[in-house]
Order: sequence, then C-alpha cells, then structure tokens
Amino acid sequence: MSSRSTVQVSPAVQSAKPPIWKALGPGLVTGAADDDPSGIATYSQAGAQFGFQLAWTLLLTYPLMVVIQGISARIGRTTGKGIAGNLREHYPNWLVLTMVTMLFVANTLNIGADLGAMAASGQLMLPAIPGWIYVVAFGLVCTLGQVFCSHSRYVTILKWLTLSLFAYFATLCVVHVQWLELAKGLFWPHFTFKREFWLTVVAILGTTISPYLFFWQAAQEVEDAKSEPRDRPLREDPAAGPQALARIELDTLVGMGFSNLVALAILVTSAATLHQAGISEVSTAAQAAEALRPLAGNLAAALFSLGIIGTGLLSIPVLAGSAAYALGEARGWPVGLARKPQQAKAFYGAIALATLLGAAANVFQLNPVKALIWAAVLNGVVAVPVMALLMLLSTSTAIMGRFRISRRWTVIGWTATAVMGVASAAFMLAMVRPA
Repeated sequence: MSSRSTVQVSPAVQSAKPPIWKALGPGLVTGAADDDPSGIATYSQAGAQFGFQLAWTLLLTYPLMVVIQGISARIGRTTGKGIAGNLREHYPNWLVLTMVTMLFVANTLNIGADLGAMAASGQLMLPAIPGWIYVVAFGLVCTLGQVFCSHSRYVTILKWLTLSLFAYFATLCVVHVQWLELAKGLFWPHFTFKREFWLTVVAILGTTISPYLFFWQAAQEVEDAKSEPRDRPLREDPAAGPQALARIELDTLVGMGFSNLVALAILVTSAATLHQAGISEVSTAAQAAEALRPLAGNLAAALFSLGIIGTGLLSIPVLAGSAAYALGEARGWPVGLARKPQQAKAFYGAIALATLLGAAANVFQLNPVKALIWAAVLNGVVAVPVMALLMLLSTSTAIMGRFRISRRWTVIGWTATAVMGVASAAFMLAMVRPA
C-alpha cells in the first residue's frame, strides 16, 4: 500500500480486512445517527413536496460523505486525538472555541427537536401519556446510558440500535411505489429555479453532511483504539496501518451507504403516499408518521413512529457526545466514554447539559421547526470551515506522516467542501430574502 493510498486498497490490505460485523463500528453508528428525527422530517418533507424529484441528492451525497467521514476517522486513528484536539494543537484557540461553541449550540437545538419528535411519536402510539413525560424519559435514558454504561457495552448498544432503522425499509414494503418514476428521480435529475426547490436541496445536504458526525466518528476511533491495550496511534505503529485503514474504509462505506439507503426509503415512502395524496407540507417526523395512517394504514404509521424513537435513542447520544468531545478537547479536559464519571466530570457534565437544555426547550415549547432551521443555519456556518480544516490536517505530512490522504481523496474532499460552501451560502441567502 502506498504512503498516500486511501481509496484504492492493495491486496495486502484486502487480506487484512476483518469480518464485516466486527469491522463495523464508528462508521455504522455515525451513518445511522445521521438519520435522526430532524433528518427524517427533512427527507419526509422533500418527498411530500417534490415526489421522487430529489432522490438524486442521496446519490450525490454518498461519495462526499464517505470521503469526509473517512478523513475524520483517519485523523483520529492516526493521531490518537479527536478533531478538536488536533485543531487545538495546530490552530488559534479563539478559532477552535468559536467553532466548538457554535457546534454545541447547534447540537443542543437538534437534541431538543429530536426529543420533541420522539415524544410526539410516542403519543401517536400511547396518547394517554403526556408529552413531557416522554421528553424527560428519553432524555434520561440517553444521558444515563452514556454516564453509567461501560464504553464497550454502550458502543454495542448503539450498534444494535442501528437495526431500528430497518423499520423504514419495512414501511417501504407496505406502500405502493411507482418504480419507474423513482428511477427517473434517481438517475435523471430534474431541476427548477423555484426557491423552495433549492432550499430543500440545501436542507438535504446540510442534514446529510453535518459537523457533529465528523467529531463523533474521529472521537470513537480514538476511544476504540484506547480500549485495546495493543492498539496505538498509527503514527506510533505504522505496521498496523493496512488493517486499520481497511477496517475504517469498510466501516465508512457501509455506514454511509446504510445512512443514505434509509434516507432514500423515507423520501420514497413520503413521495409514494403523502405527495400522491396532495399533502406537501410536513413540519416534523411525527407529523409524517401521523399523515401515513389514513394513506398506508396503521402498520406503516406504527413502523414509522418506532423508527423515529429508535433513531432518536441512537442520535441524541451522538449529538450530545460529539458536543462534549469537541468542547472537552478544545478546553483540554479529560474526555472519553471509557473514563469513569469522576475522572471526566466536565465531559459528562457537558453531555448532561446539552441533553437537559434540549429537553428544556420542549418544556418551554420552543417551536421545533424554528429550532431545526437555526440548527441548520449554525451547522452550515460551522461545516465549511471545519471541513476546510479537516482537509488541511489530513494532507499535512507533519500531522499525518505517511498516512496523509491520497490525491484522489484530496480532490473529492475539497469538492465536498466547495459544495457545502455554496449550499450553506445559498441557504442563508434564501433565509434572509423574502419568498
């Protein structure tokens, strides 16, 4: 394997690949967490408003996600530090703290919207229980699991929670899909110059490629390596590089592929039911589930609701955890789910604070749609500079040594950064201009 190879895997690396389920971990969990309740609302809205016309966006984002998430994982595994830790070491403190603060706020807003969607979905199935009880219960489960479960056990729980997303494939099986129209939407993109069309395209890009995913996958690579006594950062143990990079590549390819297939299933389900029935407005994931009931039956609505709760239980820990990792590394705190609570009080406090503030937003009836809009704006502001810094880190020989990324990944990574820059600028411009 060449010193700059990442995408192309040599025969030596191919033979080093571990069994697929054992290899799947940070990439699979990160990809599944990308389909959080707020993402479900975005994909449902896209399908309801435009039918199958925006299916192509989920083909476009796949290679961009694979490269950016693969770079994030590679940085963590190679250096033994998360993204914020590397940024703190090589860039001005004010820049790192500004981005981390914005990430924390965006993640907190996202947590609030996700808890609200989970509570609304719970009420669809058991309406007798007040919504605030669901919010508190789900928030406690997510927080206490991170604080009191061992790292290895909690990672296993998150890994198995990814199976809850199969509910959306099951939902797809009970609705009638116009497969020819879907194929046209996937492989023959349709464009309009309408403001709503491009706002939705940008929303899909922003939902699919989010900063918290970068921080989480890098941090989990660091955590997983520390949990194995024989594993060291690749800079210190280059001989472990072929097997480690092969596992990261497989994990990321599968995880991001799973993420986009689930997103596509949600969009197609919404297009085949809500759009066909003339319903073009979906504000929340729970509203999409409720709207499915008269069109596709109770089973489809129940499966959709269960999927929202399952992915919420997966994504909220990722949102809170990535914010805590970023803040802790930027401040130089002891961080990591492998540490006992008394060994990393500030880190676990940040997890609890992000989840508590998200829950409080629901108690004080923060508008979930506005929360998602502001989270999207902040994510857009943060994503582009973080992606640019990721590219600088991953192409630096001084930081990555022989494990810096290849020219092909460099081109794709900078392309992804440019696409997100244009998308974020367009989104923010559209938000300040009248319809």
